[in-house]
Amino acid sequence: MTTATSSRIGGVTPFPRDPELQELYVYERGLTLVPDDLPERLPRLRILDLGHNALTEVPPSLGSLSELDVLYLHDNALTTVPAELGQLEHLTLLTLQENRLTAVPPELGDLAALVELKLADNALTGLPGELGRLAALRELHLRGNGLESVPAELGALADLRHLDLRDNRLTTLPESFAALHALRVLDLRANPLERLPVDLGALPALEKLDLRWTRYRPPPMLLERLRASGCVVRL
Repeated sequence: MTTATSSRIGGVTPFPRDPELQELYVYERGLTLVPDDLPERLPRLRILDLGHNALTEVPPSLGSLSELDVLYLHDNALTTVPAELGQLEHLTLLTLQENRLTAVPPELGDLAALVELKLADNALTGLPGELGRLAALRELHLRGNGLESVPAELGALADLRHLDLRDNRLTTLPESFAALHALRVLDLRANPLERLPVDLGALPALEKLDLRWTRYRPPPMLLERLRASGCVVRL
């Protein structure tokens, strides 16, 4: 008998015991609890979708899902996430948007394979500098938080392509962001910006800088450098 590798659970028990199951989709079920022994039940999971539920916490044991590639935790009621998620060495996508997070653990900086991190629409007022160690990260979504600053260490994200900082409380960016040479889109809409690093104009890959609803106007030298390189600046 062949065991299914993907399951969209519709029965009474949303978390079966199946050593071969690789994909589990348990969304929009009103879940309030994830069992601690989930890695024992489903040791080969690659995709776990727990989005659109009512979870206030997830167990640290999820960090033992050694083959996990994608973890959806968006649109829940999470106020924290366990540091053990940083042990998911194969994880490429982590969605945590639309929760109630006030902080994220620095251990998330250990996610060496992570390509996309979604933290939009939470209650974050700061970020750990350890996120600057996410060497594979290409997209970082931070829209709709309460960030007053971002760590200078994020300037080390050499492969970052898309950075969404819309609707925060930022007045400036670190000078280190001038080293984001792969950055293509920088969204700073709806921030109380006062200044930006002039060296942002030297970013070789930047295609779009969105400054709408900020009252900030780049100095002529910065604006000219950006437009000369082909970057579209929205004011």
